[in-house]
Amino acid sequence: MGGSEWAATGPYQEDLGAAFHQAQQMELAEDDHGFPGRGIVELWEDEGWREYILTGGTCTVLDFYALIDAEAGDQYAMMRPLTEEEIRSWAPHGRPTREQWNTAIRRLLDSVGRGIGRCTVLYQDGEPSEIAYWGCTAD
Repeated sequence: MGGSEWAATGPYQEDLGAAFHQAQQMELAEDDHGFPGRGIVELWEDEGWREYILTGGTCTVLDFYALIDAEAGDQYAMMRPLTEEEIRSWAPHGRPTREQWNTAIRRLLDSVGRGIGRCTVLYQDGEPSEIAYWGCTAD
């Protein structure tokens, strides 16, 4: 199989890690993918979950263990925020809107490899409004 690309948005919080965790909790509440009653840390400790992610994944923020620093570079199964330079490559003013993200998403997806996730804050009327997430499954 080849990795499946996906994109979604989630609620904004100033703390990107907290926003990412909230998005994961919301996804788990919607669909536990056959692994009921567990949080994301417990899921990633489960060999069956890791196999599930490696052989298909969820096409959601659940495919990623944690949020890492924007400057860390891409790491397998980690969600990474875009750097300022990466944002400005498609949103020159550095405050991307949902419309700009929708226009750029094909190019943004092309730049991620299997098992890689990215995110950025989206703005509406100059204020942070939501977080955009996108990535590719590991399979």
